[in-house]
Amino acid sequence: MHSHWVRESGSEGGQRDAGLIFPYWSFTKTALAICALKLAEAGRLDLDAPARGAAFTLRQLLRHSAGLPDYTALPDYRAAVAAQRDAWPPEVLIETAMAQGQLFAPGQGWGYSNLGYLLARQKIESAAGQGLGALIATLICQPLGLSARLASSRGDFAQVCWPAAQAHDPRWVYHGCLIGTARDAALLLQASCTGDLLSASQRAQMQQLHPLGGRIAGRPWLAHGYGLGLMIGTTAAGRMLGHSGSGPFSSNAVYHFPDRPDPVTIACFGDTPAEGLAETEAVRLALQA
Repeated sequence: MHSHWVRESGSEGGQRDAGLIFPYWSFTKTALAICALKLAEAGRLDLDAPARGAAFTLRQLLRHSAGLPDYTALPDYRAAVAAQRDAWPPEVLIETAMAQGQLFAPGQGWGYSNLGYLLARQKIESAAGQGLGALIATLICQPLGLSARLASSRGDFAQVCWPAAQAHDPRWVYHGCLIGTARDAALLLQASCTGDLLSASQRAQMQQLHPLGGRIAGRPWLAHGYGLGLMIGTTAAGRMLGHSGSGPFSSNAVYHFPDRPDPVTIACFGDTPAEGLAETEAVRLALQA
């Protein structure tokens, strides 16, 4: 397990090989939500306006309350990823996933949907007039001095530290997959939770909790829910907010622990798809911080 921590007081540390590059997987959802909030503040999109030709809003997409199905359980999708094929065109993925049908009326339930985040990405890119990679660079990475970037090809994933990444097409992560160091991941989340990257109002919107339940087997949550691109809940280390992610060969947990005596943000990356292992390591490190 590779990790890096950043305390609110300013100190930081981590394991050796600080320059290793990791895929951020679904932690990229947090970056998408940040971009949406900053574009909304600039008047370039409306989080609560229904999407063109649809009944759901961008806010509902970002909160997983739009009622859309997911695509990761589709047998053809899983077989294609396992066979290391090239990603399908987005329109093929959307049509295939939507054939499963709407899960519930928008705003009337909760269901984790990577498809929803693909549609959110498309709406954000349309409003910004530029691709997600350039947008994240402009709104997040450049202001924070981060080297993380959006992976768009197998060549990008060739920079990832784990050999299994070499054959994987990152475009299978349709909402986008950032790659970067553990330090960059921790600094990105810390800035969104405590720094100047977002206003107090924007942070409140991100952290508005939709409660989902209690313990999850094999994971450290005592209670859990979701905000706007954030997984939020309580653990033995107090409140924990951030995002986990996983792909075929690795997982990560990037979380801020505001209840510690010196609040700390921790990014953990492991070479197994089990998110619970990375989350548990993050909680262990937070208890020691």
